[in-house]
Amino acid sequence: MIVATTENVAGYRTVATIGQVFGVVVRSRGLGGNLVAGLRSIVGGEIHEYTALIEDTRRHAIDRLVQNATAMGADAVVMMRFDSGEIGQTMNEVVAYGTAVKLESE
Repeated sequence: MIVATTENVAGYRTVATIGQVFGVVVRSRGLGGNLVAGLRSIVGGEIHEYTALIEDTRRHAIDRLVQNATAMGADAVVMMRFDSGEIGQTMNEVVAYGTAVKLESE
């Protein structure tokens, strides 16, 4: 499955647009991770616990996006983007979204 942030994929042409596709993940750090991150925020600098959480969550959102696009019969997802937000003070939502398409080699 090709996942591109562009409208077109080099070497291919879009022959059918299937529709919108999403991958949604909501995650929360455990109490221990929040405590360590809180202590790090006092000192300043990067908070590795949250960076790792976001990176893992984005990968998981892309995996779900690909699963949903595959179920729709797509060859690729174009114009893929991320959106994120907080739910309460302890949860983070990440959405990967784009357009599921059928491609053909040029």
